[in-house]
Amino acid sequence: MKIQTGVDIIEVERIKEAIQRQGEAFLNNVYTKAEIEYCENTKAMKYQHYAARFAAKEAVFKAISFKISESEDNILNKIEVKNEKSGKPTVNLEKLKISGIIDMDLSLSHLKDYAVASYTVLFET
Repeated sequence: MKIQTGVDIIEVERIKEAIQRQGEAFLNNVYTKAEIEYCENTKAMKYQHYAARFAAKEAVFKAISFKISESEDNILNKIEVKNEKSGKPTVNLEKLKISGIIDMDLSLSHLKDYAVASYTVLFET
């Protein structure tokens, strides 16, 4: 078995500025439709949720990049952060067709100014 880990932290303001400057082009390039709906429904906290999902996508990419083809494009949009019924965040990697995953865990946290994500994945060898 092989354990891979990725961690990322981002300033919420950076994501807010990107969304305000680039609008739908940025949103549709980075987030799935379901992620956009989720974040928009959080109202006053939407930029914290967008930032947390961005950090999650970066953390996931860091952990699985060795499994991604160099010809793959639009990778962040193919990493989908979802929530289980309990509220626990999880990752859907079906669009990237990553094989050999035994188990994975995602943790997100955000404050007014920062969002952080940690992702650990266990691969079969």
